Amino acid sequence: MTKITIFSGFLGAGKTTLIKKLIKEGYNGEKLVLIENEFGQIGIDGGFLKDAGIEITEMNSGCICCSLVGDFGKALVKVLDEYKPDRILIEPSGVGKLSDVINAVRNIDVHDVELDGFTTVVDAKKCKMYQKNFGEFFDNQIEYASCIILSHTSGLSQEKINESIELLRKFNADAPIVTTDWEELDGSQIIDAMTRKNTLEGELKKMLEHEHEHHHDEQCCCHGHEHHHHDDEHCGCHGHEHHHHDDEHCSCHDHEHHHADEVFTSWGAETPRPYTFEAISAALEALSDEEKFGVVLRAKGIVAGEDGKWIHFDYIPGTPDVRYGSAETTGRLCVIGSKLNEEAVAKLFCVE
Repeated sequence: MTKITIFSGFLGAGKTTLIKKLIKEGYNGEKLVLIENEFGQIGIDGGFLKDAGIEITEMNSGCICCSLVGDFGKALVKVLDEYKPDRILIEPSGVGKLSDVINAVRNIDVHDVELDGFTTVVDAKKCKMYQKNFGEFFDNQIEYASCIILSHTSGLSQEKINESIELLRKFNADAPIVTTDWEELDGSQIIDAMTRKNTLEGELKKMLEHEHEHHHDEQCCCHGHEHHHHDDEHCGCHGHEHHHHDDEHCSCHDHEHHHADEVFTSWGAETPRPYTFEAISAALEALSDEEKFGVVLRAKGIVAGEDGKWIHFDYIPGTPDVRYGSAETTGRLCVIGSKLNEEAVAKLFCVE
């Protein structure tokens, strides 16, 4: 089985830099082939990859989206037949539509091929400008992305990053957005985000399952969380912001804090904003106020610190644990409990 990963993004966004990092730090041990399509006559980025022992097929006759049926298809089939790679990385021209590239791959009649993700790299400094001047193409690259990776975030103001995220979410509400400076991350962390192996939904699911096992609950109806929708056949979750639960459809056993008609609820958010160690510690202490926040059973998260470090925290009632740890692709906060006041929790962590 050959996996195919497509990297989209406007010229200068940093696609080649990202691919170089992933090859060095993430795709270790895989037999890789990169298919590039430079807009113009000369493929200027191929040299360093050839030095790394990776075969390259460059199609420099024009935009990949202008020759989808012909050269691109032949090149892809040739690569599969001759090299039988574990993974093909496709780096199309930055001025094309991501949907065209996806359809081109899907239309090629080959077996044992899996589309493993569509990653769009976005220059955080130029996000608004690109959307204004190249709306149709920019919007398409965002809309069809399964993961969005912001580049050039180092030194950028929090306000500017927030503006970029707000703009991107208008066209894609669900894709993970990597906001952390690449220098702070290992390539494998970025790949986890690209393949949705390390997501807010997954973290909330694990936390809920842990609490269900801990309290011997047979069945739970929980609802989604801020910023993301998620599907969970085993838990019956559905995602909308700040909706109340229908307790009639859920049966949970009593445990030390709950009455029989109460259910687990979950709230989560992703945020690039920085916090202080003291602010996180104070927020966790405040969660013990059941009247204000509901009964909080568990909270955990990884967020950027104002001092450049990353803050990791875990919380169970009466036992907050706050420490410094490694960077994450973006900040993440998760809280579960019984009849949470989600609005109050969001305000507490300043992600309203």
